[in-house]
Amino acid sequence: MSELYNNIEPNVVDDEILQKAIEEQCPEHIRKLAKRTGINFKDVTELELSFRNILQIDNLWQFENLTKLQLNNNIIEKIEALESLVHLVWLDLSFNNIEVIEGLDTLVKLQDLSLFNNRISKIEHMDTLQELQIFSIGKNNLTTLKDVIYLRRFKKLRTLNLRGNPLCDDEQYTLFVVAHLPDLVYLDYKRVSDTTREIAVLKYQDLTEPLEREEAQALAQLEQEQAKQKELEYHKAAFVEYLNGSFLFDSMYAEDTEAAKLAYLPGEFVSVCENLFNYGLKEHEKREAEVSDFYESLHEALTANQQEGRKLILDFENRNKRRLYEIRNASSYDIAESKQAEYKEDILQLSDALMTLEMLIADQLEVRVKHVPVRPHIQNMGAFSLTIFSTITQCRDLENRHHEELLDISITTLEKSVKNELDEDLPADVQMLLVDKNTIVNAVNASHGIHLLKIDKRESDILSNTYRWQTSVTEKAVQNEINRNRERVGEIIQYIDNLQEELDNLRDLED
Repeated sequence: MSELYNNIEPNVVDDEILQKAIEEQCPEHIRKLAKRTGINFKDVTELELSFRNILQIDNLWQFENLTKLQLNNNIIEKIEALESLVHLVWLDLSFNNIEVIEGLDTLVKLQDLSLFNNRISKIEHMDTLQELQIFSIGKNNLTTLKDVIYLRRFKKLRTLNLRGNPLCDDEQYTLFVVAHLPDLVYLDYKRVSDTTREIAVLKYQDLTEPLEREEAQALAQLEQEQAKQKELEYHKAAFVEYLNGSFLFDSMYAEDTEAAKLAYLPGEFVSVCENLFNYGLKEHEKREAEVSDFYESLHEALTANQQEGRKLILDFENRNKRRLYEIRNASSYDIAESKQAEYKEDILQLSDALMTLEMLIADQLEVRVKHVPVRPHIQNMGAFSLTIFSTITQCRDLENRHHEELLDISITTLEKSVKNELDEDLPADVQMLLVDKNTIVNAVNASHGIHLLKIDKRESDILSNTYRWQTSVTEKAVQNEINRNRERVGEIIQYIDNLQEELDNLRDLED
């Protein structure tokens, strides 16, 4: 351990430190309650751990909803154990002994980061912090202006503090930073003037313009890759990914080095796959539309039910406005009691009516949800599966035919080779297969087996994905209805309880 700590007792963040810190931050009445009942760390959104001689960060995984964390003025040497704090917006690690920026990858919501007064010599490992707006890294060991270029990736960065680093001694420091970070508003606690910005842009345009072109190209490439990924996800949702071309055919030969040495003609095979691909996309659109229609019908039934429920409540409230007035202004106890009894009976009738209404819609939706599997979009899955089977059968037939032709060609070639009747010399790796009839037959048959397995697996994958989709539609509809019913029953109970409480309060006033 460094001599720096000889006169200091280093700490690790443990439960005792955390409990004490939270209690100190709470108002007094909450602090007393917390001591008796304990603190749920999941409820804490801000945590201050400053000036506690902390050497090692640990035990923060429990603070999963933390948005602000202060670890400044400690003796921390390494940024670590923050990966679970995914909601963190504000992080202060200033006045520590950190040498490397690391351990921030999961903090994708971070907007304000302070690493002021540490021992950092390079700005790095911050790529995921795309929400970063304020960054303080003054009084560190940054020596080269080129480090600033790294910060161009943070498009939302508006406030930057670099003061106190060796690179600030460069006479072109301010102009270089402003030129390379054109959206910066504040640099080293000062607002960047329009004049400074104009001078900087002109002075360094020969350096910044190539950067801008490279970044534009990188952005275009990223967008292209994202578009491809989005398209692939759409194809997967239609269960026909990698069928729009020779992917399946090529995959049959990817692990079949022997067959790859022999000639093949993929044209008809690929055409069959592309037909299935186009069919799958059309069927996917139909399924999506029909699922949407199904949920729309559920919504319409719910809306009608909710309107009827609101009408019951409105009628009740209109009916009892006058009754509440009469109860409050009754000329005698007996009259008040009579009116209260009428009101109570009306509450019970409303409760029964609302619960009956909910039972009716629950039964109605249960029937609809249970019959999801026989709705058109699921029925069509049967036709879809048959088309899959038919198309894959075509692929198998083509492979079988190809196998027979290849076997015939290979044996004929072998015979010609033995008789030295070939029109041209064959590659050495092909000649190795043409040793004898058994060798060539075994090679072609093994290849055929590999190809059929690939085709079978593709069929199995499509049908499995189809079944999983069908199951997920049903399960989602069922779970949604269970959640809706529970929520609605809870709302009715709460509403009736509030009415009953209001009536009880009237009685207490009279007593």
